[in-house]
Amino acid sequence: MTQRSRTNLFSAMSRIREFETRASELYRDTEIPGFVHVSVGQEAVAVGVCSALEAEDVITSNHRGHGHVLAKGADMKAMFAELMARETGTCRGRGGSMHIADPSIGVFGANGIVGAGLPIAVGAATAIKHRQTNNVVVAFFGDGAVGQGAFHESINIAATLNLPIVFLCENNHFAEFSSTDNLPTVSLSRRASGYGVPYLHADGNDVENVLEVLETALAKTRNDGGPVFVEAETYRIHGHYEGDPQKYRSASELEAWMARDPLTVVANRLLDSGMTPADLDALRGAAVIEVDEAVEFARSSPPPSNDTLRWYVLGESDPIPDKPRLTSGEEIRTSRAIGLALQHELEDDPDVFLAGIDVGAGGNVFGITRGLHEQFPTRVIDTPISETALMGMGVGAAMSGLKPVIELMYVDFLGVCFDQIMNQAAKMRFMTGGHATVPLTIRTQFGAGRSSGSQHSQSLEALFAHIPGLKVVMPSTPEDTYGMLRAAIQDPNPVIVIENRLLYETKGPTPERGHLTPLGRAAVVRKGSDITLVTVSRMVHTCLAVAESLAMQGVDCEVIDLRTVSPLDHQTVLNSVAKTSRLVIVHEAITDFGIGAEIAARVADQGFTLMDAPIRRVGALAMPAPYAPNLEKLWLPDEDQIVATVHELMAF
Repeated sequence: MTQRSRTNLFSAMSRIREFETRASELYRDTEIPGFVHVSVGQEAVAVGVCSALEAEDVITSNHRGHGHVLAKGADMKAMFAELMARETGTCRGRGGSMHIADPSIGVFGANGIVGAGLPIAVGAATAIKHRQTNNVVVAFFGDGAVGQGAFHESINIAATLNLPIVFLCENNHFAEFSSTDNLPTVSLSRRASGYGVPYLHADGNDVENVLEVLETALAKTRNDGGPVFVEAETYRIHGHYEGDPQKYRSASELEAWMARDPLTVVANRLLDSGMTPADLDALRGAAVIEVDEAVEFARSSPPPSNDTLRWYVLGESDPIPDKPRLTSGEEIRTSRAIGLALQHELEDDPDVFLAGIDVGAGGNVFGITRGLHEQFPTRVIDTPISETALMGMGVGAAMSGLKPVIELMYVDFLGVCFDQIMNQAAKMRFMTGGHATVPLTIRTQFGAGRSSGSQHSQSLEALFAHIPGLKVVMPSTPEDTYGMLRAAIQDPNPVIVIENRLLYETKGPTPERGHLTPLGRAAVVRKGSDITLVTVSRMVHTCLAVAESLAMQGVDCEVIDLRTVSPLDHQTVLNSVAKTSRLVIVHEAITDFGIGAEIAARVADQGFTLMDAPIRRVGALAMPAPYAPNLEKLWLPDEDQIVATVHELMAF
């Protein structure tokens, strides 16, 4: 290695060391709010790895990510401003230490959730493979993350799909407060072997060795296209967080590792090659000056304006005109409308791809995607049963500029992949100050009434609707199913499309090719003057049947199909209540804490004076879905319950 190259490595590590040292001091002095996790002692890994990368390559990081982000090229002034919660910060003061990201330079984010960056890296690698470039993704993670399911799912899916990704384990010998010596497990080399992934080891305190190993790993990944696992063994000199008493390690252990400080290792080589101590002091001094200037920039920058509190939660969507619903024409099944929407999006936009369990050769568990894999063999992708990695694939690919459609086979499986939806997809735009866009569509389905049992019958839309940053739609007709799915794929935000499987074989007029249904806008599907029924999905048809029955008894019901449950179209509901003065909310989900409670609360708050009767909700009982058909029938809302509720309110 030339002296200039070695000098550059030393300077890069000195910048990180000085940044981390100053960040620790600023946190101590309360100039940095929130959490701070520094990487003092691990600089050789960040610099060695990122020195081997090209500008277009991507990294994902973890909560101890300052060094990775700096080494990849992030602006130091903006980073300090971010740590100090200033508008000029990397993420405009919205992310802080654990969430620094800059997609423009391939930094897809540090992450406050252990192991959560790995599935996102899988998505970025999927985008690289889709575009057939020669770039790679490096996913930084600590040895503690190896215990996370996200790690195993990510390396499994990367190996299965032969994705260009380097899994870089920064083994600093501690998982929070636990030494790896006290956590007996198989070696990382054996773990890699179990997934059929090549393994390389690097001395994480020797930046030159890290660089050499990474060049080997990257060459293999770029040439073969598949993943490589690298373990860089280093040491965490500071505690898990600033203020950590560090009672879990001995002074002798710390002293032994500090004798091999990565900056000292390179400094000694530079001295041996003729550089003087004064030369080294000058390099360190340059880092101090840069940090001083960056800190002063951050201190002089303003915090985010109070006026911007609600910014960056959702991106601006293109307006979609609302058209009258079709009432006649050639009919189509809902299941076929879904397949056509996917087919047309795949045909019209090369950035769209579909991924999920058995969506390709199997054509989806309900046959909805049958034939698409044959038409688009590289863009309709079968994945392992790895839902966390699958959702992360969607997040990372969307951040890369693609428009992934990810299928979650049953909404009940939400529990095994909720982090990537709740903490990644929904928050990424906000935490990056609007720099990241996540045009991700998640298709899933639900539906009770066929004895599917407690784990396959749940209506969980309220869980999604409670998370800012997500849009949630539940269509009820083939026309809206087609139009809302296409609108979701074209939307710049993460959208959850929840289909009711009991509607798959229902028929309705066929929408024209390219039809779009606006998201966030309810439809009045039956006009009436006596009472308003607000509902969604399959219950729309139940309420329409009730309305026709009650009409013969002299009760004129107005029926509103919400279509979108987040954001809710409260105005359409309020307008209807202003006319009818009575409101019943019907949904298949359990009544307690459901979307009906939110609608009722909003109407009570904004339309109290409009009401001539109490607001009523009709939904499933607050208990798991029964398996026995007779019990399931008692559990679910039905026409008789709705009719009885309407009569009760009409009596006021």
